Amino acid sequence: MSVEQEIARFPRTGRFLLGRLRHALTERERDLLESLIETEEYYADGEHVVLERGQLCDRSTMLIEGFVIRQIRSSDKRFIVGVQVPGDFVDLHAFALKRLDHDIVTVGPARIGYVPHERLREVLENEPHLTRLLWFSTLLDAAIHREWIMAMERMPADGRLAHLCAEMWCRLQMVGLADDAGFYMPVTQSDLADMCGTTAIHMNRTLRTLREEGILDLKRGHVTAKDRQRLEEYANFTKDYLYGEGELGLIGQRQLSID
Repeated sequence: MSVEQEIARFPRTGRFLLGRLRHALTERERDLLESLIETEEYYADGEHVVLERGQLCDRSTMLIEGFVIRQIRSSDKRFIVGVQVPGDFVDLHAFALKRLDHDIVTVGPARIGYVPHERLREVLENEPHLTRLLWFSTLLDAAIHREWIMAMERMPADGRLAHLCAEMWCRLQMVGLADDAGFYMPVTQSDLADMCGTTAIHMNRTLRTLREEGILDLKRGHVTAKDRQRLEEYANFTKDYLYGEGELGLIGQRQLSID
């Protein structure tokens, strides 16, 4: 099915693993996944999606529309340690951990679906193949997090920002929310600074430098680049760790072993 057909058929979960392993889900598994979401809510910008850090969780979150960030506050400073896009099972690991070590907060308006942990327990006990695919989605978050750490360590602010934008472009294109012209992500310069480990003032200068050099431009949340390949080369970005295309890609694998 096309992206549009998937969303029409599965309006809550149609973007889950798109561009990666959605093709490995059987029709029955897709129906089951859709049925796991028992409630959904709409959020405005800057709202907590789940209970705050350290509080007991009895459900996990599927991001249907919009963006959410993972953030940690320390000494009155905010650190953004992850960004989730539609189709992401944001806090599936809360099923095992029960309490999160960070907050999950919306960036712009968002539509959220909630899956009770009791339903996830039934999947774990009765659906080994779907369980492995859910596990894969959580491990994918870990792969992205490792790449963020490496980018933070080896690049100055302009490289980190370029890498972030190259990654988000790829991730959003996988789920049908970006094209060759660019993508939309409702972030502020303060958000970007907290994602890249710098100050808002430095981020302002970084954005101006990248715009003047023709690497990328950001206007009212719209990210564009005249030459996407140049952006990726500037960021030293390779998309293998996203497990879509490339050396680590899984496109074309019709079924996963559950051994």
